[in-house]
Amino acid sequence: MSGPQCCSNPPTLNPNAGAGHVEKVGGIDTYITGSADSKLAVLLIADIYGYEAPNLRKLADKVAAAGYYVVVPDFLHGDPFVREKTDRPLSVWIKDHAPEKGIEAAKPVIEALKGKGVSAIGAAGFCWGAKVVVEVARHGLIEAAVLLHPSFVTVDDIKSVEVPIAILGAEIDQMSPPELVKQFDQILSAKPGVQSFVKIFPQVAHGWTVRYSTEDAKAVSAAEEAHQDLLNWFGKHIK
Repeated sequence: MSGPQCCSNPPTLNPNAGAGHVEKVGGIDTYITGSADSKLAVLLIADIYGYEAPNLRKLADKVAAAGYYVVVPDFLHGDPFVREKTDRPLSVWIKDHAPEKGIEAAKPVIEALKGKGVSAIGAAGFCWGAKVVVEVARHGLIEAAVLLHPSFVTVDDIKSVEVPIAILGAEIDQMSPPELVKQFDQILSAKPGVQSFVKIFPQVAHGWTVRYSTEDAKAVSAAEEAHQDLLNWFGKHIK
């Protein structure tokens, strides 16, 4: 069900990372950054390592700087995957955190955002989080979606999405290999009523947008290119 790429390059989690703060949103601990007065919100959904990953929070701050109110909920409820726990490998951990169930956690967060006056919401998901984004997109709870090196996303999932969606894939990816991402593109291209953008990044591996070394200039550049694609997509569709 899941390969070693899902676990590669684990971040050093830091609850104090980022320029924002943590508070409850929809009953869930959430990293918040950006202007609370913004009527445009972006929901970022982490991979299996959770919402305390520094690179993810750095991206949240970057998205906030573009004018969005950004929320990164702890949909793993304080239980990110830990590679060192050999008695609880990913195949066991994932049973407690099936991404298909993420929509139930996401609904109160989205309701809370709308309750505070947000008029449009975009959602981006990384690896595990991409499946959650597909679920909220399928149910029409957001205005636009971005999937970054998705895990567990199927052809049927993509067929059922009716909101603008961007998919950023990696050339080196066992979870969503280029062949599958190209299938996603074919499906979306056949749906003229759904705006889409699909891109496969060369010479990068699954997880490259948030699990990169800040000391590797090439890795940083590839991640930043994907981040800009994300911002461009929300700039078009979250208004």
